[in-house]
Amino acid sequence: MQSAETNYQGVWGNRIGFGQRPALLVIDFLKAYTVEGAPLYAPGVVDAVAQTPALLAAARAAGIPVIHTRILYLAENCADGGMWVKKAPVMMAMVEGNVLAEFCDGVEPEKGELVIVKQYASAFFGTSLASLLHTQGIDTVILAGCSTSGCIRASAVDAVQHGFRTIVVRDCVGDRHPDPHNANLFDIDSKYGDVVSREDAIAEIAKIKSDCP
Repeated sequence: MQSAETNYQGVWGNRIGFGQRPALLVIDFLKAYTVEGAPLYAPGVVDAVAQTPALLAAARAAGIPVIHTRILYLAENCADGGMWVKKAPVMMAMVEGNVLAEFCDGVEPEKGELVIVKQYASAFFGTSLASLLHTQGIDTVILAGCSTSGCIRASAVDAVQHGFRTIVVRDCVGDRHPDPHNANLFDIDSKYGDVVSREDAIAEIAKIKSDCP
């Protein structure tokens, strides 16, 4: 049997690259994924959180928009989570007052950075994110956060469907197990966007800064 790479070669995997106006989208870096013993604890997310401050610093230094998302349910019994919380009741921890729903240390939003509250996997579903980005002339969405097989994949698919160049930073996304993490990075890189290293992403962001007047 052929390897996946050989099977996809020449069919999938075209490179799309960065555009002229990127934004960094940091998805759901919440303590539920990094506190040992929590049901959603994911060692891969712990690693991704540790890798992300340098990416954030580069984006902030370049002056590109940095947008954060968090899952937060506001209705009684998390009714605003609809069918998703029925399929995944573990998500019902994402309510105000639960420490697990707070941002991870070191990757918190800074003053002035937008926080999008969402109730489903994609950062675009049921939110104003696409309209906001289009209004600002953003053509490239750089994704960091978690989890790779869930909210990152869903957001990557929606990003390309909304007309954005989609870049996923390999070192800055994580999951609870390497198999779904790697499989989804392979699929995203093949069909929806480019998966790049943190170093390559920072280098591209630096180019954008150097091109500014």
